[in-house]
Amino acid sequence: MSERTCAEIQRTEREHDDPVGGLWDGAVEAAIRHYRAFLRQPGRYLDLCFENSPHPESSLVNVANARDLLDEALRLLPLPARAELGRLVTSLDAEFRRRTLPDPHAYRRFWRGSGWWHQRLYDGEFRW
Repeated sequence: MSERTCAEIQRTEREHDDPVGGLWDGAVEAAIRHYRAFLRQPGRYLDLCFENSPHPESSLVNVANARDLLDEALRLLPLPARAELGRLVTSLDAEFRRRTLPDPHAYRRFWRGSGWWHQRLYDGEFRW
């Protein structure tokens, strides 16, 4: 990404610093790193998994949470930076859709987020 977009991301992270439910310094970079690592795993299909630690970055183990964080950053960034980050996220999303399966029972799981990325199969769930 451009230096300008990186600077806007850092500014936005500082202005909306909340490690419990929002951004923190380096959050967008961490989310992208976790998203890419998830997609680099071997195998045709990937299952999402749940986090197991209270550390802010550990929630990104659940790649849906990493995607939530990117969605929050996209919502908060000014238009030029949003567009550049959006192009990167769109390419990752395409691979994510291709390598994960939809959860046919996601509508019953009230505890999941509302983004389409939460409507995919998690580890250990029924697979067709």
